[in-house]
Amino acid sequence: MDHHPAAAWLTEAAASAVQQHGSGNLLRLILVVMVLGCVLTAWFLLRGYKRKDD
Repeated sequence: MDHHPAAAWLTEAAASAVQQHGSGNLLRLILVVMVLGCVLTAWFLLRGYKRKDD
């Protein structure tokens, strides 16, 4: 099994998605990744503001 860098794999997957299904699925994938990124960023930032009142 050959090793492929992550960037090459992502580019190949995006090109394959566009050829097979049009740009709609690629746009959905980008939106899902963007929303997940925003949720993870918000969680990371907000957990720093949590205080323990011991």
